[in-house]
Amino acid sequence: MEKKTIKLVIGAGEYRNNPGWVHTQEEELNLLEESTWYRFEKSSISAILAEHVWEHLTFEQGVQAASLCYNYLKPSGYVRCAVPDGYFPDGTYQQIVQIGGPGPKEHPAASHKIVHTYHTLQKMFELAGFKVHLLEYCDENGIFHENEWNGEDGVIFRSKKFDPRNQGGKLVFPSLIIDAVKN
Repeated sequence: MEKKTIKLVIGAGEYRNNPGWVHTQEEELNLLEESTWYRFEKSSISAILAEHVWEHLTFEQGVQAASLCYNYLKPSGYVRCAVPDGYFPDGTYQQIVQIGGPGPKEHPAASHKIVHTYHTLQKMFELAGFKVHLLEYCDENGIFHENEWNGEDGVIFRSKKFDPRNQGGKLVFPSLIIDAVKN
């Protein structure tokens, strides 16, 4: 008997871009508290999607969270992770996504603890044992790179591919997006 495929969205917020996936919020599934993962068996999850979640963790917490995800993923399972891109060369964007964020403490960016580049995000997941594939990112010179990826494997709304703000050949709000695959 084949077990059900479990695909999980962490920190789903208002986004419900992935029908058939289990959508969770921090209160019900915390990346830093294994006790909140009680409804899942280790090595039982096929995919985890986290759109603009990891920037709310320090680098060390990010490694801890990635390690916890690694334990619950099946072999060859993956985390599709998107965060604001520290190399995107737009001052307004960088002001919005900065550590501590702009505006009142209710602003989503107010709890940002790190602004990732592809170097830091890749290193974080590699330290947890993953093999990392870069999907969308800017390099040190602010040049945008895009590798082929499929929304059927997890839609990231804030991406070149799906965000209507980024259509027509102009990037307005990209994300740094990776797939971190369990070996």
